[in-house]
Amino acid sequence: MKNKKQWLALLGCVIVIVAVSLAFFWPDAIDGNVLRQHDMQQGAANGQELAQYRAETGQHAWWTNSLFGGMPAFQISPSYGSTALFSWLNSLYGLWLPQPANLLCMMMLGMLLLLLTMRCRPSLALIGAIAWGLSSYFVIIIGAGHLWKFITLSYVPPTIAGLVLIYRNRRLLGAAVAALFMALQISSNHFQMTYYFAWVMSGFVIAYAVEAFRGNRLREWGINTAVLAGAMLLAIGANAPNLYHTYEYSKLTMRGRHTELTAQTPGAQQSAGLDRDYITMYSYEKAETFSLLIPDIKGGASAKPYQGGMVPTSLTETEQGKEMMRKGPEMTLLQLFGPYFGGAEGTNGPVYVGAIILALFLFGCIVVKGPVKWALVVLTVLSIFLAWGRNMMWFTDLFIDLMPGYSKFRTVESILVIAEFTIPLLAILGLRELLRAEKPWESMRKPLLISFGLCLFFCLLGLLMPSIFGSAIMGERDQQTIAQYMAYGALPQNFNIQDYPSVLQAAEQMRLDLVKTDSLRSLLFIGIALISLLGFMRGKISRKVAVAIIGVAVLTDLFTADRRYLNHDSFVEPVTAEPFTPSNADKVILMDSDPDFRVLDVNRFASADPSYFHKSIGGYHAAKLTRYQDLIDRHLSFVARPEITELLSLRDDSIAALYDPADAAWLRSHLNVLDMLNTKYIITDPNVAPILNEGAYGNAWFVDSIDYVDNADAEMDALETINPRHQAVADEQFRPILGQASAPAPGDTIRLTAYAPDCLTFDYSVSAPRIAVFSEVFFPWGWKAEANGETLDIARVDYLLRAVRLPAGKGRLVMSFRPASVKTTDSVAYASVALIYLLLLGGALLAFRQSRKE
Repeated sequence: MKNKKQWLALLGCVIVIVAVSLAFFWPDAIDGNVLRQHDMQQGAANGQELAQYRAETGQHAWWTNSLFGGMPAFQISPSYGSTALFSWLNSLYGLWLPQPANLLCMMMLGMLLLLLTMRCRPSLALIGAIAWGLSSYFVIIIGAGHLWKFITLSYVPPTIAGLVLIYRNRRLLGAAVAALFMALQISSNHFQMTYYFAWVMSGFVIAYAVEAFRGNRLREWGINTAVLAGAMLLAIGANAPNLYHTYEYSKLTMRGRHTELTAQTPGAQQSAGLDRDYITMYSYEKAETFSLLIPDIKGGASAKPYQGGMVPTSLTETEQGKEMMRKGPEMTLLQLFGPYFGGAEGTNGPVYVGAIILALFLFGCIVVKGPVKWALVVLTVLSIFLAWGRNMMWFTDLFIDLMPGYSKFRTVESILVIAEFTIPLLAILGLRELLRAEKPWESMRKPLLISFGLCLFFCLLGLLMPSIFGSAIMGERDQQTIAQYMAYGALPQNFNIQDYPSVLQAAEQMRLDLVKTDSLRSLLFIGIALISLLGFMRGKISRKVAVAIIGVAVLTDLFTADRRYLNHDSFVEPVTAEPFTPSNADKVILMDSDPDFRVLDVNRFASADPSYFHKSIGGYHAAKLTRYQDLIDRHLSFVARPEITELLSLRDDSIAALYDPADAAWLRSHLNVLDMLNTKYIITDPNVAPILNEGAYGNAWFVDSIDYVDNADAEMDALETINPRHQAVADEQFRPILGQASAPAPGDTIRLTAYAPDCLTFDYSVSAPRIAVFSEVFFPWGWKAEANGETLDIARVDYLLRAVRLPAGKGRLVMSFRPASVKTTDSVAYASVALIYLLLLGGALLAFRQSRKE
């Protein structure tokens, strides 16, 4: 900044951003009301055991037994000593505003910095910041609880601001800014967003390479690129613990490793990375892409956060719907239809960037010159094409097959965050070109009329012919909803909605009316912006007035649209926000003083909720161990059902005799898996006492025999024939560790004497060396076993359990999870963070000196 006036302008921008952030969440942010966000609840449930352990001992554990029988905590509760060196900046960046207002503030401040770095006036940078921060998707993910995704995205613009500074030869400051904000971005731990925006950064680098080539400055570009690479290495170094452990851990999870089984089962993966159907489960419908211009082009949201819950939307909630309900009994069937009629299984709202902003983006595509413009255009188109997912599968297949890392992530529609970034950025660059043109009427009139006219044309189509964007009734989603009602008995089995044409007609018309209303809305906002810009170009109004009108219109457009998907009704008072209340079944289990056993909740097997109170054999996490998923596919999916009581009856030989022997053996093998995981309680109804599984094996036991096999298929198949209580099966690679099993002796015992999430202590007594099997999930690194000071190797048996060969005699076995890599990578992080701060200090001093000279 060159003078006091510019500093005041910047301060004014920050004040407006703070005011908008607080106003959007007024009065809840001030009153301390909170959102009961589903994803945050799931994360809290997964991390409850670790949080409780830390509160009681002051120590952090790197393993939890809360879900899936046990798994590393690298992606559940990553907490490294080095992280505290820069995590405090989150509060500073949000200007210490109350949540969630601080999140919007963070998002807008970052874009403000980027646009100022790209030499936009503060007033234009403010408009761009508001457009980016209030893009509907970002508000929606706050409501859904995807807070770390949001925070990651908030650090994207300032990271790219550092990149821009570097290529403007302000290398020291640029490197410091890029390294710091990339470090913060990575530490927010949403690698999918960081991965997508690595593409954006690559687009900028390529654009600057083209500029350098044209200006014969490739050497300068090479130096700047090396500086940028160095900054990124520092950012990576600052996050070395998290990155290293995520990388190593991912090799064993669904995201990084295909199953070793060749005999596939339903739900099993077929290739490295995620399954294609899973990747493209949430794909944006092609026609739905017009939501960038018209928010409710497909009806809006299928569910919204309401008073602490995520509530399905219904056409009957509208005044029109209530009026239709009064027309006759059959109109009550309108409750079968929600306003959303797009192609997704469900959505909390559309991706809307603002009608004015989209029109300005198209304008920028025409008037902005240079490679950076083309990079933004290509990235926008690319993100839209990839967001279509299964609706443009040939294109998606190319990236799954050829683009490294792309197959590791699901929900392809989320790649639209790239378009949400590039559209307002290019829009503001286009507006800047118009405002600084010497003769705007002559040079800018035609591009303005073409871009705005195109948007007005589609708005008119939506207003006059809304069905042109696709059928509004009886799509796949409607059919699934009706089928679910029939399955639950809410509708008769012979029900046919086609017998009620008046209901179908009413539902279709109500949905099309939503399209008409929003088409008219977008048309009016675009009209206001077009008239104001034409007035400026003709000299009828000043630049300041035109910018003010555009800014207020953009703010009003996005602010009011976003409030549909997140508003005061979404919040609850803190006293009612506690998401986990123990059920009657939970209370019974919590009375058990045994420190280590597992629980099966058949109705919430795929939910993290049981993990809040219990050590669950189910759970919810995106980075599940592949071998555990195999066990779910082959065994646990058959017991995690309400019919579990019938299955348990097979323990009675007289009942088992009623079955075909092969079928009985196969069904009993599922119970064996349940038992070997030490599943002590089974919840079938939360309102009544749980079932006590008397067959659970306990924490550890000795086996009398062990079979060694050559591959994973043989391991898994053996579980259907052996009795794991007395026999074990292991891969041939573990023969040198375990050897042969010894005959049982009456006095041989082993019992758990102390429990911590990452440390188990057993006392044992054996007359001869024995193979002890533990009801704990095997993990190939980090776990150590010591018996009376002697280190024992840990082997894998029964497909995913741990086992050790105990020496003869009495002793104490301590099994602890202490990855040495945590300390090593933390040292790298400490050094990297220190260098980043030194760079930042040096860059700031250099910038201050330069400003004094100017």
